[in-house]
Amino acid sequence: MHRPELLRYAAERTARWRAEPIQMVREEFGVEPDPWQAEMLTAFADPSPAKSRIAMKACKGPGKTAGLAWAIWNFMACYGRPGEHPKGAATSITGDNLDDNLWPEIQKWRSRSKYFQSAFEWTKTRIFARHHPETWFFSARTWQKTADKQQQANTLSGIHGAYVLFVLDESGGIPDSVMSTGEAVFSTRQPGDFLKILQAGNPTHLEGPLYAACTTARHLWVVIEITGDPDDPRRSPRIDIEWARQQIHDHGRDNPWVMVNVLGTFPPASINALLGPEECSAAMRRQIAADVYISAPKVLGVDVAREGDDRFVIFPRQGRVAFRPKVARNLKTQDQIAMVARASDTWGADGILVDATGGFGAGLIDGLQAAHYTVIPVQYSGAPYDPRYLNKRAEMYFEAQAWVKSGGCLPNMPELQRELCAVTYLFRKDKFALLEKEQFKKLLGYSPDLADAFAETFAFPVQKKAAARSQFAETSFDPRRVGRPDVHGPEAGFVEGVRLPMRGFTS
Repeated sequence: MHRPELLRYAAERTARWRAEPIQMVREEFGVEPDPWQAEMLTAFADPSPAKSRIAMKACKGPGKTAGLAWAIWNFMACYGRPGEHPKGAATSITGDNLDDNLWPEIQKWRSRSKYFQSAFEWTKTRIFARHHPETWFFSARTWQKTADKQQQANTLSGIHGAYVLFVLDESGGIPDSVMSTGEAVFSTRQPGDFLKILQAGNPTHLEGPLYAACTTARHLWVVIEITGDPDDPRRSPRIDIEWARQQIHDHGRDNPWVMVNVLGTFPPASINALLGPEECSAAMRRQIAADVYISAPKVLGVDVAREGDDRFVIFPRQGRVAFRPKVARNLKTQDQIAMVARASDTWGADGILVDATGGFGAGLIDGLQAAHYTVIPVQYSGAPYDPRYLNKRAEMYFEAQAWVKSGGCLPNMPELQRELCAVTYLFRKDKFALLEKEQFKKLLGYSPDLADAFAETFAFPVQKKAAARSQFAETSFDPRRVGRPDVHGPEAGFVEGVRLPMRGFTS
């Protein structure tokens, strides 16, 4: 469009779009908003102070990012006056999330409208009016991962005026300090100003801007609740109803993942202990008949020491029973290979799962594979089988948790109990995740090597071999010789009676 034509077009429609943003979405983008999106757009058009803050508490996948993009374009097109142009900023829980989701969504809808393509320019960090690039804009802002609270708070600073919009995407995990800076825009409100804060996210945390908007500060916010609950008549039509029913059937309505991603409700806790002391103690007291597990594959989980204080751990598990692990320190690679090979041969292991994260176990894995052992590398950051989990590390720990809770038997080791009870989970990118290992090390004062090696035995399925070869010994451990002749107790050992000539070895 030429500029005179563009100005006439804008003048004709601006007033109507300002009053009814839904019409803009229909006319320019060619889509019909879902009921909750229409509710949000209607509240967005209301200039009264009571509608200055809008929060969308959402399940997974209802189209909230599209709704935010529509509101941004409505703001850019419909507000301002001579000498006073609209300006604003968007942020998200991470810079990657902003780059990968909201910002491309803004461009997606611009590409569908000849008017927005003519009137506004889009870049990777900023959209602006072509004829007022310095004063009529909307920018992408984020903070460094190492930023302190003050640096986080500065994310939305420096934007003032009569027409201001702040957007917080995935606000469930955004720091409160960021919202506090955004709130400052209301301190200079004058009659006729249009000032808005929009936030949207999944209810993953019992803290932060979204949680506050839905609880302690609810009187200040218009809260739009978006659910995929198959029993709720107001559910989002974008959420497959059969998928939602299946998730509820498989995991239960009180499962935190179902609550966040399907129902759009806050879980009981933002960060949860994976296992409690009582559950671990019960597993360590448990007695299991040998015929329950004796036909299951024998699996070794091997955690490789990464630093001087870390331990080298070989953790054996067969079905419902985890045996006391072998622990060593300061081993050279050849010693590690010999130690694992002897343990595998003596016990008749069907598979060896080795921590391959960061390359620390590469020499061990190569040596065992060269000797024709069944070795499965475990990349903690690798892809999980189950899409509910962020990575393989989270998945294998959750599998270990389910095993303990459903009747697994652990060796009686207080240090193992302490490590397992320190493992906590949270939600990241709508998926189950664990706190970073470095955080666990700070909490415990040492690396959770026992827990990691135990969890590795759940990383991948292992098939039972027809027969196990033995290079170093002809005997194998028989748990039925420990305690009662037909029952395995928590004190049973692993490859008993086999002497491993490794320096620094403890059991």
